[in-house]
Amino acid sequence: MDRRVRRHFRHQADKLDASQPEFTIRTVFSGLLIGCLLCFTNLYFGLQTGWISMMSLQSALIGFLLSRFFPTPISPQENVVLQTVAVATGTMPLAAGFVGILPALSLLDEERDGVPPLRLSWIAAVGWSCAVAFFGVFLSPPLRKQVIIEEELAFPSGTATAQLISVLHRIPPPETSAKLRRGYSRLETEDIDAEPALVASAETAETPLVAEETEVATQEGWSALTWSFAASGAMTLSAYFFPVVFSIPLFGTYLAKEWLWTFTPSLSYIGQGIIMGFPTTLSMSLGMLVGWGILSPIATHAGWAQGPVGDMATGARGWILWVSLAIMCVDSLVSLMPVVWEVLYLKIWRGRAKADDGHSEKEPETEDRLVPMRWVIWGLGASVVLGTGLVWLVFGNEGIKPWATFIGFIMGGVLSIFGVRALGETDLNPVSGLGKISQLFFAWIQPGNIVANIIAGGVAEAGAQQAGDLMQDLKTGHLIRASPRAQFYGQLIGSSLSIIVTTTAYTLYNRAYQIPGPSFSAPTAYVWLGLARLLRDGQLPEHCGDFMLAFAALFAMVAAMKAHAARQGAPYAKWIPSGVAFAIGFLNTPSFSLARLIGGIIEHIYYTRMGRDRGGIRLIIIASGFVLGEGVVSVISLVLRTFGVGVASCWGCGHGMCGGCPA
Repeated sequence: MDRRVRRHFRHQADKLDASQPEFTIRTVFSGLLIGCLLCFTNLYFGLQTGWISMMSLQSALIGFLLSRFFPTPISPQENVVLQTVAVATGTMPLAAGFVGILPALSLLDEERDGVPPLRLSWIAAVGWSCAVAFFGVFLSPPLRKQVIIEEELAFPSGTATAQLISVLHRIPPPETSAKLRRGYSRLETEDIDAEPALVASAETAETPLVAEETEVATQEGWSALTWSFAASGAMTLSAYFFPVVFSIPLFGTYLAKEWLWTFTPSLSYIGQGIIMGFPTTLSMSLGMLVGWGILSPIATHAGWAQGPVGDMATGARGWILWVSLAIMCVDSLVSLMPVVWEVLYLKIWRGRAKADDGHSEKEPETEDRLVPMRWVIWGLGASVVLGTGLVWLVFGNEGIKPWATFIGFIMGGVLSIFGVRALGETDLNPVSGLGKISQLFFAWIQPGNIVANIIAGGVAEAGAQQAGDLMQDLKTGHLIRASPRAQFYGQLIGSSLSIIVTTTAYTLYNRAYQIPGPSFSAPTAYVWLGLARLLRDGQLPEHCGDFMLAFAALFAMVAAMKAHAARQGAPYAKWIPSGVAFAIGFLNTPSFSLARLIGGIIEHIYYTRMGRDRGGIRLIIIASGFVLGEGVVSVISLVLRTFGVGVASCWGCGHGMCGGCPA
């Protein structure tokens, strides 16, 4: 082995030591700053398309670039805590239902649903957020012990973030093989010659490639992030004053006006496509073609959807929404079946899981770095009791009974087990399907109450979604040897601040825009409300049930094939269409899916030509700047709209698809 590699490993070995600084003021402050940017970004995109990203990899990258301005560099463990804080802060728009549950409650119709629309005040929205913000955090420590330590599940996104951190900080890459999946082996100086696997990792870590990637991150990274952020922000601001910029009738005015086929050349959605990858954007685009190019015209011309195409109640968009719901539910349920079988049958019924009441032999951390179980027990109890009381205060007995909310929390804990395991194996947390399972259950125990159905489903989904996102962070920390207790503190702090940030941002958006409305359609709100109405009334649009059954059967087979291929490690598994991504193509108008497809194609061509190794992280840096640019600068548009500053020109908006211009 090269002497330079040997010296490098000896010099860097101390970075894996647990004595490195982790939970520091600068780490928490930076994480909160990045998390607030992600919070605004996720709320903005979630209200537009229903798609939210936890952005853990991007948080670690931006945190590293930001740390270049610090007097001393941050340690790898600090970076783990930083991105943990950022993710906990940035994902609250989905965890607390600001992109689905609350808009759905505002769509209630007194004549049809028996209750008037529910629009929460700022203080009521804070109370609701407090009710669901911490349950998932306290679920994380026991779930970590089971799925990360005992079962050693992969958690691909968390592992990828750990690998990025190892590149940025020039430390040995994390060992993610089945044999050493617990994380880094303790690297002692005298063991270098005796460990071939570590020697190979050392040679990989010190190749010119990794050195070049680190140079990109430290020298070119900040510049790339800045110009991509500025370009996306400038385009967003220009689209505010000239709305046609984001509503180009690429396929002609007729298709734009009558069938909603416009193109949004948004750099942020192109960046999302790059981050999602070509296989996911391809699934989404296939859904777009089937939903908007085939089913929408069929439903309209057959007279099954007699309203305007874009009308969620009577038009083709509302008609294909049901087909999308069927696809999402069956895809999530089929994907969960292997997990349910393993948990309920193999581990519980057959008793194959060994009892472990003490400190696990696989646990690499000492007790002082773990979250004490008494904290977990008291925290779970307090979060359930406090959450039940707050939900009762916000919605009252007519909204949902306290006992029903309590059951919702219990269901959230059970569903979290399945969701986290599915996430660990497939990198997909089927929260949409889990939420629908909860709605089905509450339609049985509290029939006819639409408000209770939506709220209880939201409570259960919040726990599963938050526990899943935090589990990815804990996997990253496990591989980098960061303290689980430090990450736990970061999760609590991030979730606490995000309650205020998310509620304030949502309140401002509600004052400036109609939600749901032309600019922010909140498609997942219609999914929640539609299922609640179906479970109460049992009425579907004409001939919609036939198509729902057909697509459900088709995607049950597709999901089974994809799950089997993924568990076998088949390389073609990623090219089997994702049911959830396919269904998102139905929910969103074509403009968003087209932009994401462009990003996916760019990602595919770039890494095909450059190779994954040579391609490095340049493209991810640029994509992150694109996404953050529009999300952050949209706040400026929000302020302008609040103060009555309108568009400069509606030229080219004759198709009626421009936000801010009269139809």
